[in-house]
Amino acid sequence: MMDELRRRIEGEEFDYQALLDSLKGYERPRDKITSLLRQGAIIRVKKGIYVFGPNLARRPFSREVLANMIYGPSCISLDYALHYHGLIPERVEAVTSVTSGRARRFSTPVGLFIYRQIPPAAYPVGIDLVTLEGGRAFLMAVPEKALADKVHDDRGTGIRSQGDMRRYLLQNLRIDAGSLATLRTETLAILAERYRSRKLRLLGAVVTRLREEGARHE
Repeated sequence: MMDELRRRIEGEEFDYQALLDSLKGYERPRDKITSLLRQGAIIRVKKGIYVFGPNLARRPFSREVLANMIYGPSCISLDYALHYHGLIPERVEAVTSVTSGRARRFSTPVGLFIYRQIPPAAYPVGIDLVTLEGGRAFLMAVPEKALADKVHDDRGTGIRSQGDMRRYLLQNLRIDAGSLATLRTETLAILAERYRSRKLRLLGAVVTRLREEGARHE
Protein backbone atom coordinates (compact mmCIF):
# COMPACT_ATOMS: atom_id res chain seq x y z
CA MET A 1 0.00 0.00 0.00
CA MET A 2 2.86 2.37 0.84
CA ASP A 3 4.41 1.90 -2.60
CA GLU A 4 1.08 2.70 -4.23
CA LEU A 5 0.69 5.80 -2.06
CA ARG A 6 4.12 7.04 -3.11
CA ARG A 7 3.40 6.28 -6.74
CA ARG A 8 0.24 8.36 -6.65
CA ILE A 9 1.75 11.32 -4.75
CA GLU A 10 4.92 12.54 -6.46
CA GLY A 11 5.84 15.46 -4.23
CA GLU A 12 6.85 15.52 -0.59
CA GLU A 13 4.26 18.16 0.31
CA PHE A 14 0.59 17.47 -0.39
CA ASP A 15 -2.90 18.45 0.66
CA TYR A 16 -5.87 16.53 1.98
CA GLN A 17 -7.55 16.18 -1.42
CA ALA A 18 -4.43 14.61 -2.98
CA LEU A 19 -4.19 12.21 -0.05
CA LEU A 20 -7.87 11.31 -0.25
CA ASP A 21 -7.62 10.71 -4.02
CA SER A 22 -4.65 8.40 -3.52
CA LEU A 23 -6.67 6.29 -1.08
CA LYS A 24 -9.93 6.17 -3.02
CA GLY A 25 -9.64 2.37 -3.40
CA TYR A 26 -10.18 1.97 0.33
CA GLU A 27 -13.67 1.57 1.78
CA ARG A 28 -12.90 4.03 4.62
CA PRO A 29 -10.06 6.29 3.40
CA ARG A 30 -10.42 8.68 6.36
CA ASP A 31 -9.72 5.83 8.78
CA LYS A 32 -6.66 4.94 6.68
CA ILE A 33 -5.40 8.54 6.95
CA THR A 34 -5.72 8.31 10.75
CA SER A 35 -3.72 5.07 10.67
CA LEU A 36 -0.99 6.60 8.48
CA LEU A 37 -0.68 9.53 10.89
CA ARG A 38 -0.38 7.19 13.89
CA GLN A 39 2.32 5.17 12.12
CA GLY A 40 4.29 8.30 11.27
CA ALA A 41 4.06 7.44 7.57
CA ILE A 42 2.69 10.94 7.01
CA ILE A 43 2.95 14.06 9.18
CA ARG A 44 0.20 16.65 9.49
CA VAL A 45 1.77 20.10 9.15
CA LYS A 46 -1.59 21.78 9.75
CA LYS A 47 -5.15 20.84 8.98
CA GLY A 48 -5.26 19.69 5.36
CA ILE A 49 -1.49 19.93 4.69
CA TYR A 50 0.90 16.97 5.01
CA VAL A 51 4.42 15.73 4.32
CA PHE A 52 5.73 12.18 4.19
CA GLY A 53 7.44 10.74 7.26
CA PRO A 54 11.16 9.79 7.17
CA ASN A 55 10.53 6.21 6.01
CA LEU A 56 8.54 7.28 2.95
CA ALA A 57 10.31 10.51 2.01
CA ARG A 58 12.26 10.46 -1.25
CA ARG A 59 13.88 13.85 -0.68
CA PRO A 60 13.72 16.57 1.99
CA PHE A 61 10.43 18.43 2.05
CA SER A 62 10.50 22.14 1.21
CA ARG A 63 9.44 24.58 3.91
CA GLU A 64 9.20 27.20 1.17
CA VAL A 65 6.60 25.13 -0.71
CA LEU A 66 4.77 24.51 2.56
CA ALA A 67 4.75 28.24 3.35
CA ASN A 68 2.78 28.90 0.17
CA MET A 69 0.41 26.01 0.87
CA ILE A 70 -0.31 26.81 4.53
CA TYR A 71 -1.77 30.27 3.95
CA GLY A 72 -2.49 32.31 0.88
CA PRO A 73 -2.30 34.37 -1.10
CA SER A 74 1.25 34.68 0.16
CA CYS A 75 4.84 34.82 -1.00
CA ILE A 76 8.04 34.33 1.00
CA SER A 77 9.62 37.67 1.86
CA LEU A 78 11.06 39.73 4.75
CA ASP A 79 13.95 38.21 6.76
CA TYR A 80 13.73 34.71 5.26
CA ALA A 81 13.91 36.03 1.70
CA LEU A 82 16.68 38.50 2.59
CA HIS A 83 18.80 35.61 3.87
CA TYR A 84 17.80 33.43 0.89
CA HIS A 85 19.13 36.13 -1.46
CA GLY A 86 22.31 36.55 0.61
CA LEU A 87 21.55 40.11 1.73
CA ILE A 88 21.61 39.51 5.49
CA PRO A 89 24.10 37.21 7.22
CA GLU A 90 21.88 35.77 9.95
CA ARG A 91 20.18 32.43 9.35
CA VAL A 92 16.43 32.80 9.82
CA GLU A 93 14.55 29.98 11.54
CA ALA A 94 10.96 31.08 10.90
CA VAL A 95 9.73 31.16 7.29
CA THR A 96 8.46 34.71 6.83
CA SER A 97 5.95 35.65 4.16
CA VAL A 98 3.79 38.59 3.16
CA THR A 99 0.11 38.42 2.32
CA SER A 100 -2.66 40.73 1.17
CA GLY A 101 -4.88 39.00 3.73
CA ARG A 102 -4.81 39.02 7.52
CA ALA A 103 -1.53 38.57 9.39
CA ARG A 104 -1.20 35.01 10.69
CA ARG A 105 1.26 32.82 12.59
CA PHE A 106 1.43 29.01 12.48
CA SER A 107 3.57 26.90 14.80
CA THR A 108 3.83 23.45 13.20
CA PRO A 109 5.76 20.18 13.63
CA VAL A 110 8.11 21.34 10.86
CA GLY A 111 8.70 24.91 12.03
CA LEU A 112 7.23 28.36 12.50
CA PHE A 113 5.52 30.17 9.60
CA ILE A 114 4.81 33.90 9.92
CA TYR A 115 2.64 35.96 7.54
CA ARG A 116 2.66 39.76 7.64
CA GLN A 117 -0.03 41.86 5.99
CA ILE A 118 0.93 44.40 3.33
CA PRO A 119 -1.28 46.63 1.13
CA PRO A 120 -2.99 44.68 -1.68
CA ALA A 121 -1.56 47.11 -4.26
CA ALA A 122 2.01 46.28 -3.14
CA TYR A 123 1.56 42.53 -2.88
CA PRO A 124 1.94 41.41 -6.54
CA VAL A 125 5.03 43.52 -7.33
CA GLY A 126 8.35 41.67 -7.40
CA ILE A 127 7.32 38.03 -7.03
CA ASP A 128 9.32 35.20 -8.65
CA LEU A 129 8.27 31.58 -9.15
CA VAL A 130 11.09 29.30 -7.97
CA THR A 131 10.90 25.75 -9.37
CA LEU A 132 12.45 22.78 -7.58
CA GLU A 133 13.15 19.25 -8.77
CA GLY A 134 10.04 17.24 -9.51
CA GLY A 135 8.17 20.34 -10.66
CA ARG A 136 7.48 21.65 -7.15
CA ALA A 137 7.45 25.44 -6.98
CA PHE A 138 6.96 28.33 -4.60
CA LEU A 139 6.56 32.11 -4.74
CA MET A 140 9.54 34.13 -3.49
CA ALA A 141 10.01 37.89 -3.28
CA VAL A 142 12.84 39.31 -5.40
CA PRO A 143 15.56 41.08 -3.33
CA GLU A 144 14.01 44.52 -3.85
CA LYS A 145 10.59 43.41 -2.66
CA ALA A 146 12.00 41.48 0.32
CA LEU A 147 13.85 44.59 1.49
CA ALA A 148 10.94 46.97 0.82
CA ASP A 149 8.60 44.68 2.74
CA LYS A 150 11.09 44.54 5.62
CA VAL A 151 11.52 48.32 5.75
CA HIS A 152 7.74 48.77 5.76
CA ASP A 153 7.18 46.07 8.38
CA ASP A 154 9.93 47.20 10.75
CA ARG A 155 8.04 49.78 12.78
CA GLY A 156 9.55 52.16 15.30
CA THR A 157 12.84 52.63 13.45
CA GLY A 158 12.50 56.44 13.45
CA ILE A 159 13.77 56.72 9.87
CA ARG A 160 13.26 60.30 8.67
CA SER A 161 16.26 60.97 6.42
CA GLN A 162 18.62 59.29 3.99
CA GLY A 163 21.20 59.17 6.78
CA ASP A 164 18.77 57.30 9.03
CA MET A 165 17.96 54.87 6.25
CA ARG A 166 21.62 54.28 5.44
CA ARG A 167 22.44 53.49 9.08
CA TYR A 168 19.43 51.18 9.32
CA LEU A 169 20.49 49.22 6.24
CA LEU A 170 24.22 49.02 6.93
CA GLN A 171 24.22 48.75 10.73
CA ASN A 172 20.86 47.37 11.86
CA LEU A 173 20.32 44.92 9.02
CA ARG A 174 24.05 44.53 8.27
CA ILE A 175 23.53 44.51 4.50
CA ASP A 176 26.69 45.01 2.48
CA ALA A 177 26.83 48.35 0.64
CA GLY A 178 27.93 46.59 -2.55
CA SER A 179 24.89 44.30 -2.44
CA LEU A 180 22.57 47.26 -1.91
CA ALA A 181 24.06 49.01 -4.93
CA THR A 182 23.00 46.09 -7.16
CA LEU A 183 19.30 46.47 -6.34
CA ARG A 184 17.01 47.71 -9.11
CA THR A 185 15.89 51.25 -8.33
CA GLU A 186 13.02 50.95 -10.84
CA THR A 187 11.47 48.13 -8.80
CA LEU A 188 12.01 50.05 -5.56
CA ALA A 189 10.29 53.10 -7.08
CA ILE A 190 7.25 51.03 -8.08
CA LEU A 191 7.07 49.53 -4.59
CA ALA A 192 7.35 52.98 -2.97
CA GLU A 193 4.43 54.15 -5.12
CA ARG A 194 2.30 51.07 -4.38
CA TYR A 195 3.04 51.36 -0.67
CA ARG A 196 2.62 55.16 -0.77
CA SER A 197 5.64 55.19 1.51
CA ARG A 198 8.11 58.00 2.16
CA LYS A 199 10.42 55.49 3.85
CA LEU A 200 10.61 53.44 0.68
CA ARG A 201 11.38 56.55 -1.37
CA LEU A 202 14.28 57.14 1.04
CA LEU A 203 15.35 53.53 0.48
CA GLY A 204 15.47 54.10 -3.28
CA ALA A 205 17.46 57.32 -2.82
CA VAL A 206 20.03 55.57 -0.59
CA VAL A 207 20.46 52.72 -3.08
CA THR A 208 21.01 55.28 -5.87
CA ARG A 209 23.58 57.12 -3.74
CA LEU A 210 25.45 53.92 -2.92
CA ARG A 211 25.55 52.99 -6.59
CA GLU A 212 27.00 56.40 -7.47
CA GLU A 213 29.61 56.10 -4.71
CA GLY A 214 30.58 52.64 -5.94
CA ALA A 215 30.97 53.92 -9.51
CA ARG A 216 33.29 56.73 -8.37
CA HIS A 217 35.57 54.21 -6.64
CA GLU A 218 35.87 51.87 -9.61
